[in-house]
Amino acid sequence: MKNKKKELFTLLCLCLIGWHSCFGQETFKVMFYNVLNFPDQAPASRIDNLENIMTDYQPDLFMVCEINTIQGSNTILSMLQGIKPEYAGANFVNNTSDDTSGNQNDLQNMLYYNSSKFILESQTEVTTIFRDFNHYVLKLNTVNQDTNPIILNAIVCHLKSSSGSENQAFRLQMVNDLVAYLDTLPSDELVLIGGDLNLYTQSEPAFQELIDPTNNITFVDPADRIGSWHTNLVFVDVFTQSTRTQTGLGGATGGFDDRFDFIMTSENMLTSSDLFYVDDSYQVYGNNANSDCFNQEINSSDCSGPDFDQAIRNELYFMSDHLPVTVELQTNEQLLSTQEIAIISPIRILGSNLVENWLNLSIDSSINSKTNDLVLYNTMGQILARVDIRNLNQVRLNVSNWSSGIYYIGFNDLAIQPIKFIKR
Repeated sequence: MKNKKKELFTLLCLCLIGWHSCFGQETFKVMFYNVLNFPDQAPASRIDNLENIMTDYQPDLFMVCEINTIQGSNTILSMLQGIKPEYAGANFVNNTSDDTSGNQNDLQNMLYYNSSKFILESQTEVTTIFRDFNHYVLKLNTVNQDTNPIILNAIVCHLKSSSGSENQAFRLQMVNDLVAYLDTLPSDELVLIGGDLNLYTQSEPAFQELIDPTNNITFVDPADRIGSWHTNLVFVDVFTQSTRTQTGLGGATGGFDDRFDFIMTSENMLTSSDLFYVDDSYQVYGNNANSDCFNQEINSSDCSGPDFDQAIRNELYFMSDHLPVTVELQTNEQLLSTQEIAIISPIRILGSNLVENWLNLSIDSSINSKTNDLVLYNTMGQILARVDIRNLNQVRLNVSNWSSGIYYIGFNDLAIQPIKFIKR
């Protein structure tokens, strides 16, 4: 009896120490960032500033606006994968909403994600009068994803800028297009929106439409900081723009006085047990909530504080005229562990992973009972080739016509870490 009690006590201690693994609660870090005309806005070294910011925060979901080109998107993805190989990107899509009259068709939205935690199921562009809303459907990579899939709808956007009633009307029209699109979704969908909303006050019709309780999907401000934000020191803790007063760096130069950037959640994400907002996790990254920072540059000593030091505020200053916004989400479901995802791969590159013309692979026969197809894809997640590997123990694939770059080999239907090769 004494030994039995000792065993139960030991088990209880292990569970208390490993509470996270016993109860399967997982946390996800989310960031939205307006990266200011990347990469066209000089200097080219801004990617180094972004790398230092990403190395520090390492979001599991990274929502971005103001990317100019697919090359810029690939540069960001390569940088992220240098920090953590599990990062992947959605398909880069040019803005489809431009009416050819100069509405900045060179400003695109994008999503990057930790592929060990999320699976990108689909993506859709919602057209408006100026810029698209980009809708990404993500599934949590949980142990029970087949029987209890948890879906997150992430929407990235960039509303029309500038003050005045005409621009307010444009912002409302864009939001109306989104609301009409969301009317086609089930009302219990979990939805996250990250964007540069360019709003000056909560009374703007576009914001009121987002939080309208009669909508099929109603958004809330998880920071609970609703009010008249423009130049109002009461809301300095949620200010995101402008990080600068100096000219010559691009973007706005008005100093720190506006809340333009938001992450909002559907109302049900405050109460859902599947995936929910973590109380008090909303934060403007780089903002020390210092009232002396009003109308100053973010790397000024007036913007100092305990959360973000001078070094990271310097990186933010040079990277963009906006600050990122961050939140945390949680689920009570258990994710597939690193060990479960990164099982020893049943595929192996024969020879070097630097490939010129032919890619030679060895296939472990144990995989034949689990899947039929091998897939090869690029850093954008686009599948370039499928190979039927039934009854094969070796594969020889001609890649001589492929562009130079990084590629991955894996399986669509198995949680096995892909392996990488480089086409020279």
